[in-house]
Amino acid sequence: MKFKLPKSNLLEGLVAIQNVVSSRPTAAILTNALITAEADQLILTATDMDITVRCTVAADVELPGATTLPVRRLTSIIRELPDAMIELELDERDSTHIRAESTFMKLLGISAEEFPAVPTIEEGACYTLDKAVFADMLRKTHYAASTDDSRAVLNGVLMNFADSKLTCVATDGRRLALIEHEVEFPVENDRDVVLPSRAVSELMRILNGSGDLKIHLKDNQAIFEFDNVMVACKLVDGVYPNFRQVILSQCDHRVTVVREDLIKVLRRVTLFTTEKSNAMRLTFGDNNLVIVASSPDVGEAHDSVPIKYNGPKITAIFNPEFMMDPLRTLTSDDIYIELNDAMSPGLIKSDIPFMYVLMPLRI
Repeated sequence: MKFKLPKSNLLEGLVAIQNVVSSRPTAAILTNALITAEADQLILTATDMDITVRCTVAADVELPGATTLPVRRLTSIIRELPDAMIELELDERDSTHIRAESTFMKLLGISAEEFPAVPTIEEGACYTLDKAVFADMLRKTHYAASTDDSRAVLNGVLMNFADSKLTCVATDGRRLALIEHEVEFPVENDRDVVLPSRAVSELMRILNGSGDLKIHLKDNQAIFEFDNVMVACKLVDGVYPNFRQVILSQCDHRVTVVREDLIKVLRRVTLFTTEKSNAMRLTFGDNNLVIVASSPDVGEAHDSVPIKYNGPKITAIFNPEFMMDPLRTLTSDDIYIELNDAMSPGLIKSDIPFMYVLMPLRI
């Protein structure tokens, strides 16, 4: 194997794949990236057996071939090389010679034959949507996913394909985030799958800009194709709870508030909460919302924000961090808070098909 390419091309590909490599791999080969040179391209692949990321970059291939190299060390090496053409050549002992201007290095590798099989796209359901839209859907929901290993099916984001829509949902039992987007697909492709949280994080990191994203689903695997990248992951086993059961069909009271004004007040007030006293009291009155947080170890904070509301006075207690999470990802000027009473779930809505259900605290 022998090829050369600009430093920027190689570094771009390595950065795209390196995050998937575990810091505590179960086998030495899993610290390595599979590097395959063929025709006029270089294919870089990394996996931890649950998630696989592959990136293709243009290269001048003199001699096709394949090897594996420690991906994080290789990334560090390439980053420090001069901005020039880089040549890599494999010898018969799976050592790779790296040359850039006056620099020469030899990096030990492992045979490509030991690298795990890379997932391939086979028959199955396929969906197409804009990658920027999908990345935004993940950002607006992923924070509500559970981190409790005893409820594994909640440790990720549900993708519900039904009624010509993709609905992304995440919940930990105390709050639920939901967003919808219209997608064209045949009715036989209706299905529910749960993306694990690690795969969601990787997709949010690597999905940049706009353009077509193809999602392939088959059995317990999802494959995402976009630009010169492929991300494959195992899906979470289990049946996701019926999320629509926790969504109130109607709320009696609706509050309109400027999102930036609310989040600024919440940030100030949460400075007076602790891990043990992580609650705040919200009192909705005549065009005014009063927020109070107190902790025996810190003190007490009172603040208020103007709202549009002329209903009865309602006081409810919520987790402040849980309330701020959706506000950080929404972009609309105004948001809407809907509720019935102090003991009922609160809803946060926006001017997009988004909904956030937040259970009140009982103290």
